[in-house]
Amino acid sequence: MGRGAYGLARVAVIVRAPAGWLWWPGLLAAGIGLLVPGLTGRRVGLATGVVLLVVAALVAFGVRRRRYTGFTRAASRAAKMVVLQDRAVTLRQWRRGRRWWLLLAFLAAVASAFAVPAAGGLLMAGFGVGLWAKSLWLGRWERRHETLLWVRPEWAARRGPVGPDVRGFLTTGLAAGDAAPGGGRARSTTPPSRAAGSTAPRRA
Repeated sequence: MGRGAYGLARVAVIVRAPAGWLWWPGLLAAGIGLLVPGLTGRRVGLATGVVLLVVAALVAFGVRRRRYTGFTRAASRAAKMVVLQDRAVTLRQWRRGRRWWLLLAFLAAVASAFAVPAAGGLLMAGFGVGLWAKSLWLGRWERRHETLLWVRPEWAARRGPVGPDVRGFLTTGLAAGDAAPGGGRARSTTPPSRAAGSTAPRRA
């Protein structure tokens, strides 16, 4: 991992980051799509969309599950001198690199309503559901093992936390960072520990 301090981002936060940006715009696109009859009609379009939502959720939840499992099993303890990235910073970095893709996906979902009303929006929302479910799956693993999973952000920047550039996960205790297991907001009112050890820097 190299000497000195290095940055880490929460795996679950990266996985969870797209969920809301796919779910809510997807529902909005589906609602807009129901305003036009389309080629198939609203009833057929809505039924097709529900099927696509379920399929997309299953695909998003299941894709690369084996790689996630392998990385969790082989994860090693993070050094004390690490910089744990705040949840808000991780979310902001994810949005910054993908906002145009999200906009194009939304516009495509709305445009598809002229052929199959609501289907494109519900497909988009389904991917959000699957990623949210995957973050909860990671959260259950973290609670069961009393361990949080982290990854070097520069490794995960292009293809996600289990992409080809990622060499493995690192772990800390549950008190590290400012996000709960699963990547959601921490509910504790006690200021979170920003680092893996007591001597770690408090930078983000």
